[in-house]
Amino acid sequence: MTDFGANLVAMVTPMQPGGTLSEPGLTSLVDHLLATGCDSLVVGGTTGESPTLTEPEAAGLVRSVVAQVGGRARVIAGVGTYDTAASVRRARDAETAGADGLLLVCPYYSRPTQAGVIAHCLAVADATELPVMLYDVPARAGIAMTPQTLVELAAHPRIRAVKDAKGDLFEAMTVMTRTSLAYYCGIDELNLPYLACGAAGVVSVVANVAADRTAGLIDAVRRGDLESAQQIQASLLPLTDAIMRSGPGAVTAKAALAELGVIPHATVRLPLVEVNSEAAGRPIRATAIAS
Repeated sequence: MTDFGANLVAMVTPMQPGGTLSEPGLTSLVDHLLATGCDSLVVGGTTGESPTLTEPEAAGLVRSVVAQVGGRARVIAGVGTYDTAASVRRARDAETAGADGLLLVCPYYSRPTQAGVIAHCLAVADATELPVMLYDVPARAGIAMTPQTLVELAAHPRIRAVKDAKGDLFEAMTVMTRTSLAYYCGIDELNLPYLACGAAGVVSVVANVAADRTAGLIDAVRRGDLESAQQIQASLLPLTDAIMRSGPGAVTAKAALAELGVIPHATVRLPLVEVNSEAAGRPIRATAIAS
């Protein structure tokens, strides 16, 4: 086990029509995620629409989830922004709110140099006593963390893991052999290959509606049961296609959760807009309930 568990869900943020946060929706969602096998909940990450959350909202979400979880799972707070000072404030707020760890995305939009990325991450890691999971997602950030940057950051005692949404398995394996960083797959389509190559677990959007199957996948790989792992991965393909390839994950995961009755509304905040499954061209209901 690592500081972060194995079966992590990139949790959506339930909202009421009009965009206010939904406490009933949050309560129902957390109950659902715990019941279906998540051992860590990532709150206020990209799938949780972090760019649209105010600092008080982000801290309040962490407090609410920590109180409801009651130690039954880890609560990981998304704190990364393109502003180091804001990220430090969010990290400290998350620690005060009771988070067990931090998810820190590579600074986006600003396109800093690797020296800037390192300075940013070290500033946040130094701001609290919580373990940090780096989030390497060049498709969103506009830049990638290089292997040397990851190796350098791994020397910090609180930087302990990487959520890899880069998709370069060779690089991931190389960094794993050079550091003690725990790797987590951040691309649902590649969960099985990452696990087979030594990843400690997954940070999954699809787990919002199928955490039992991502848990089963992790367990099968750990047992060395490749056939079962392949079967579970195959069963997840239609759902992964519907959620990850028909629109932004925050939108489609909320649509699936609303269709399943887990949350009352699929509301998202602008610039995201709701889209129903028929308009997306991939019915979510059938795949969301398929086993």
